[in-house]
Amino acid sequence: MKFLYKMPGPILCVMGAFFLSYGGLLVKSFEGSDLWQILLYRSIFCFLTVGFFLFFAYKKETIKRFKISGFPGLLAGFCISLGFTAYVFAMYNTTVANVNFTITTQTIFLAIFGYIFLREKISVYTLISIILAMSGVLLMIGNSLSTGGFLGNIVAFTMPMSFAVLVIIVRKYPHVDMVPAMFVAALLSAIYASFLVNSFYISPKDLFLSFLLGTFQIGLGFICITIGSKNTPAAIVGILMLVEAILGPVWAWIFINELPPLIVIIGGGIIIFSILFQSFFARKTA
Repeated sequence: MKFLYKMPGPILCVMGAFFLSYGGLLVKSFEGSDLWQILLYRSIFCFLTVGFFLFFAYKKETIKRFKISGFPGLLAGFCISLGFTAYVFAMYNTTVANVNFTITTQTIFLAIFGYIFLREKISVYTLISIILAMSGVLLMIGNSLSTGGFLGNIVAFTMPMSFAVLVIIVRKYPHVDMVPAMFVAALLSAIYASFLVNSFYISPKDLFLSFLLGTFQIGLGFICITIGSKNTPAAIVGILMLVEAILGPVWAWIFINELPPLIVIIGGGIIIFSILFQSFFARKTA
């Protein structure tokens, strides 16, 4: 498993974004499970995947890794667990395109939270990108008022916000190892779902889809991004993560014929442009 640590960071980030991109397609393909069943079994398989990775990568030092991360690691895991839960809820209640485009606003929330909690200055270029991104978001949310899925769109914001808080924690406590935090996140989200689920029975097909979600989509996806982002500039990571936002709606369109309204595509395009705009000038000023 340690071979992943030797791979170039940008390649790992692209791999992670690719794994994450087909999550919406899989969630929409379940035949009878409700969202809490999906969350439960997705989290269990993610829990097992990350656990195996930690064991084979660190062996006897696995427990030590958790101890080193300490309270910041637990807090980071809690934040990720909220994002895990919000992802399934949002995908269950709105379109794949809306969720994927909303996720890309994490860069904007990172700038806002960095200013609030770390006193990091917001440049003119970042302020322009924030205004652009929010205008794109308003277009999508406005469309959901007439087409349904408003609650799903609102809950979707938990993901970029929780990710931004997560990054703030890592900046504040650089020693936090994000892989053990993912293990904690999967465990917590499984606990949430176990209290909310009506039935633990799940069909063989849905169990297989849960396996794909927990093991490959979110498990390997986040492992690749966690490791890759350590050696990749933040601005580059923001650009590479757009692979998820672009491919997600494409998979849904090809395989389940979910074509988002034109206004959503326009709003998503504005958000993507704002991220590219912010990332370009972030590299320039760096």
